[in-house]
Amino acid sequence: MTGAVLLEVKGPLACVTLSHPGKLNAMSRAMWRELRAVFESIQQTAALRCVLVRGGGGHFCAGGDISEYAGFRFEETGLRAFHEGDVWGGLQAMLDCDVPVVAQIDGNCMGAGMEIASCCDIRVAGDAAKFGAPIAKLGFPMAPREAALVMRAAGELTAREMLLSAAVLGAAEMKQRGFLNQVVPADETAAAAMVYADRCANLAPGAARLNKQTFRALAQAGNGLIATDLIANAYRYAASPEHREGVTAFNEKRSPRFDAPER
Repeated sequence: MTGAVLLEVKGPLACVTLSHPGKLNAMSRAMWRELRAVFESIQQTAALRCVLVRGGGGHFCAGGDISEYAGFRFEETGLRAFHEGDVWGGLQAMLDCDVPVVAQIDGNCMGAGMEIASCCDIRVAGDAAKFGAPIAKLGFPMAPREAALVMRAAGELTAREMLLSAAVLGAAEMKQRGFLNQVVPADETAAAAMVYADRCANLAPGAARLNKQTFRALAQAGNGLIATDLIANAYRYAASPEHREGVTAFNEKRSPRFDAPER
């Protein structure tokens, strides 16, 4: 079995489950391709307002499926195709998603799991979760774009510690270092992540998409520089029904009623 990335839609919420029974949800090549297809589908579905990413069987993702590696890792062209095509294709689709993404992290979050979690906007973990990227034990480095992704999300010192000393860190430590939004008892992870997901799903969907686009543009610009075209297009939402409804509802002291997301 090569595992699967499962998509379940519940109203405005998309639940994405990494599933590879017996392998702690390690990512196979097929799963990376499915991850890309799932997030590209989510991006094109206007009714969705939040994505919850989780793993099956009590773990988030223990890394890559090492049993496949001998088939392509020892030849440069095949190795490049795997990282720049399969892996980065899945991660880029997550990064390109304009819908808020919440990670529910249980158990092992290693290597590929760190990369997938780094693509999420909000990260909630159980107190027994473990984080790392001990691939130096396997004799290879993290691919450049993947390392940059983890370094941005987890911090340079944490990325260096994980990759250079094969450090495995607990949830409390990762919360202290700023990688996690919340740490809860292990049996409360799903409920805590759903609180965030429901909160995101009930807020202004058009505003969320615009915020995601702004975050992405700022990350690409680097050094806090804001592109001229970002400023030029930043206020086109002024006459939108969602904008008017939010302000009107506040002044009328009632809850806003947001309709379908604006694209």
